[in-house]
Amino acid sequence: METITIDLPKELIHVFKIRQKDLSKAVRESLAVELYRDGKISLGKAAEIAKMSKWEIFELLAAKKVPLQYYPEDLEQDIETLKKVLK
Repeated sequence: METITIDLPKELIHVFKIRQKDLSKAVRESLAVELYRDGKISLGKAAEIAKMSKWEIFELLAAKKVPLQYYPEDLEQDIETLKKVLK
């Protein structure tokens, strides 16, 4: 995945109540959650942006009380994964 660099105010460290070294992770997770909540990205893309597994993003979304959106692409991907596992 290509990356971009953005300038953010240092005060965000206080807003997120985290250490500076954890800011990038917090911003990625927040962005992934909001884009998913708005229906702009799939669960898989949210996991990719947040640099999490699908199970971890499930847990994060549940903690943020974000309902799951299950798309046909998600079903197809899950079926393919199951086929590989069951071989």
